[in-house]
Amino acid sequence: MKRLTITCLMLFAIHSAFAQSMLNKQLADWERAKTYTKEYLDAMPEDGYAYKPTPEIRSFAEQMDHIADANYAFISGASGKKSPMTSSAEKMTDQSKAAVTKVVMDSYDFVISSLKGMSDADMAKDVKIFNMDMKAGTAFEKAFEHQTHHRGQATVYIRMKGIKPPQEKLF
Repeated sequence: MKRLTITCLMLFAIHSAFAQSMLNKQLADWERAKTYTKEYLDAMPEDGYAYKPTPEIRSFAEQMDHIADANYAFISGASGKKSPMTSSAEKMTDQSKAAVTKVVMDSYDFVISSLKGMSDADMAKDVKIFNMDMKAGTAFEKAFEHQTHHRGQATVYIRMKGIKPPQEKLF
């Protein structure tokens, strides 16, 4: 019985350490993503924020605003924290470089602070995001995938303006 108790305690400790390291990994990834996205926002000149490669797609500002809107939506649903955004960033009247940069960076701060407040149990909770059932941890992962996708799309906008995009930050 003593051996079984020790084995169970060791398994619990290993599981807790692994789960905590997964939270730390997600936190590090989101902090890296924030830095990387800021470099994109900085790289595009003010006159490039309204740029659209074709009329039917989002402008550079709208791409970045879309990242902010999704960050707030995903993480509010995953964490249970109320989003500080009361409307859509994409619908803001002010689409200047300063305004877009602020709303996007604020959205990353919301993600990071929400993640810091999460526990292993919180990450394992069932949540509903965009009418889909998933674990809170999965919602954080999907939000990360989403912002990566749209930041990647912004690379084309930057290149089409004749600017070299920021150096990739995989690590």
